Amino acid sequence: MPFVITDPCIGTKDAACVDVCPVDCIHPRKDEPEFETASTLYIHPEECIDCGACVPACPVAAIYDSVDSTPASQQALIEANAIYRPGDAESFAQAEALVKSHIEAHPELMDVDPAERAAAHAE
Repeated sequence: MPFVITDPCIGTKDAACVDVCPVDCIHPRKDEPEFETASTLYIHPEECIDCGACVPACPVAAIYDSVDSTPASQQALIEANAIYRPGDAESFAQAEALVKSHIEAHPELMDVDPAERAAAHAE
């Protein structure tokens, strides 16, 4: 799995990454039904071509370039990105359950403004 969207995206869902993705592997997009109810955006691991365009486009530094570079506090979100499939209600529910568990397990991170949350991962 090349890229992972982590918790700074929660509560943000800025679509700048979607706009620069050459293969539309970041979901849900604003025109997809799940967008309004999704807690975060997800990178479809099989659609991603590992180009990296999304990383500098993300205004809250929510995207990591590999599973290995993703902070330990964000490990549940790796699985959420791996599970989610656009248009699949079951995978959406499973991914969102992981995100909600992450939110509950890390209230100290959720209290940090999304724009500052990536720096808080290292603490």
